[in-house]
Amino acid sequence: MKEFLCTDRDFKEIASLVYSACGIVLGDHKREMVYSRLARRIRERKLTDFKAYLEYLNSHKDQEFDAFINAITTNLTSFFREIHHFEFIKSELVPALLKANKNSKRVRIWSAGCSTGEEPYSLAMTLNNAFPSNWDVKILATDLDSNVLAKAQKGIYTAANVNGLDDVQLKRWFLKSKDGENYKVRDKLKESISFKRLNLLQDWPMKGSFDLILCRNVVIYFDKETKDQLFKRYANILNEQGYLFLGHSESMGKEHSQFKNLGKTMYQKGQNAR
Repeated sequence: MKEFLCTDRDFKEIASLVYSACGIVLGDHKREMVYSRLARRIRERKLTDFKAYLEYLNSHKDQEFDAFINAITTNLTSFFREIHHFEFIKSELVPALLKANKNSKRVRIWSAGCSTGEEPYSLAMTLNNAFPSNWDVKILATDLDSNVLAKAQKGIYTAANVNGLDDVQLKRWFLKSKDGENYKVRDKLKESISFKRLNLLQDWPMKGSFDLILCRNVVIYFDKETKDQLFKRYANILNEQGYLFLGHSESMGKEHSQFKNLGKTMYQKGQNAR
């Protein structure tokens, strides 16, 4: 017998709240995940069941809603995850931008769903010394979850987190703790990155356009309508011939004629983008 009662009605209400807030679809196969994550909140609030928690949530949205969303959202990442994307950036994107942006000397990249920071820091490592020193190169890193965003900004990782990095990368970009258990990102690597909390389904405050957007392992949680709207918005904020990278288990339908498929979940904005 479970610690807390969670009825079908409770689960449907939770799913509805999450979908309305951030577009994530919670099917029945997510019930166990939802239970385990929200059970912690119920214990912390010293409540009796999911119904009581939902009542508390509705009457204390200012205090509890962020924690509710943070508990539900999934954050799994690693440095240089899907390495072929970073290889493409180094071998194809950088040379293309050096040519296309030679007048503006400006490069903008957005890590949309940056989680605990491994993706934007991997981008910063990849782009280091790739452009002349007088170029303006910036990475915007956003996430809905304020907890993982705080961890990303601190840039402190365990030895297990940095397991995939080689000794040269570790020595150059990280400070190792005396006990060898933790690695802190050096300030030099943080200089080009701005971390901001952002709900992808709400208004975007960014005024400029981007050369590359990485939205990897994010849209897998959205339904088709939400994904279609998001892809259109990405096309609108990308520069002409800009790129969009998705996660390995994600794809874009052929109906999105504003993008051309480059393979390996890499897409480039085409001439027909609106």
